[in-house]
Amino acid sequence: MQRYGLHIGGHWHETPSHYQVRNPATQEPIAECAVATEADVDRAVRAAAEAFPDWAARSYEERGEFLRAIANALKERFDELALLECQETGRPIKEIQAHDIPATISLFEYFAGIGPAVMGETIPVPGEYLTYTRREPLGVVAAITPWNFPLWLAALKIAPALAAGNTIVIKPAPTTPVTTLELAKIAESVGLPSGVYNVLTDPTPATVGSALCAHPLVNKIAFTGSTATGTKIMQLAAPNITRVSLELGGKAPFIVFADCDFERTLAQALLANFFAQGQMCTAGARLLIERPIYQKFLDAFVERASKLKMGDPSDPMTEFGTLHSHAQLEKVKHYVKLAQEQGARLVLGGKQPQGAEFARGFFFEPTVFTEVQPTMALACEEVFGPVVGVFAFDGEDEAVQIANSVEYGLSAGIFTQDISKALR
Repeated sequence: MQRYGLHIGGHWHETPSHYQVRNPATQEPIAECAVATEADVDRAVRAAAEAFPDWAARSYEERGEFLRAIANALKERFDELALLECQETGRPIKEIQAHDIPATISLFEYFAGIGPAVMGETIPVPGEYLTYTRREPLGVVAAITPWNFPLWLAALKIAPALAAGNTIVIKPAPTTPVTTLELAKIAESVGLPSGVYNVLTDPTPATVGSALCAHPLVNKIAFTGSTATGTKIMQLAAPNITRVSLELGGKAPFIVFADCDFERTLAQALLANFFAQGQMCTAGARLLIERPIYQKFLDAFVERASKLKMGDPSDPMTEFGTLHSHAQLEKVKHYVKLAQEQGARLVLGGKQPQGAEFARGFFFEPTVFTEVQPTMALACEEVFGPVVGVFAFDGEDEAVQIANSVEYGLSAGIFTQDISKALR
């Protein structure tokens, strides 16, 4: 079992205590990670601050060469990283191989060549003045990432930050730090200057996360996670007026019009709801179907969902893995029970599967409810699991009304062959 320290200033630092990272499908430990303290946070931020002037002074082309080298190293370790990501998340390895690792590589390749596209503006103003803007690096970026897509969402913060000339301190989710730590090894192997990329781990995220967000030398915070945590981060950043980017919760409507391409839309509906076991902020968990095709589409959706192969996430044939944690399992069970109590009709799933292969993991069946009302908890709160609420609608106006009946506004899907209707 791999044992990891903290990656600070280009070096690995041991700590007095470690914690275990476990495979959610088996509960077996897969790694031991260091427990960071507030003092470690300060060391990491100061290391990033010290590395910043030299890194920022380098050209886009030179920084891009490092990012390109990281992308190439990721390609060389493709299968190994996919397996590690599978083991720490509980997601099927086939979807990680198809999406996460290729998308991570693409991010580093894209931002390796972004330099020529980064330009300021010249702004005409009256009088004898020359007014223009310049894009300059900010300094130290603090990145906090979630457990559902650990490597890809880390890269989504790391690659643009480094390309722009910033340095970074990243705190991955406590339960999925392994691939982010492996990325530190890759950064070392390609000669990334010390202090440009730093990694802190901690089983209780509030300690390190709070210290990181409140640190006066942090110039930017990039966070993906829950709305509640995003609110706390804004509060911590406020005294230093630290710039904040937040990507938070969602409750996306997946709107199916009667004139859609039926088979393609059905495939996308399954993907939108059961990819990563529905544990994504963009999941199309509110499935809105226009009444003329409501029953036909619902029947096909339920039938296909019932046939998804659930099992060992590391098996290439598995299509549906495990929920990520006991807490996540209990949350999903709570919303299923609440939906039934509030009058929704369960038409698929709603329970943990039986059998020896599921006994130790946090498995939960794909679940579909009908007769869902917009005021029900299932309709307006983020479940973050494989639970779909289905609505029937008559015409565009009702679809828009249902879609806009929640506080979230992160994403939406519209399926029709009438482009004018979609754009309206």
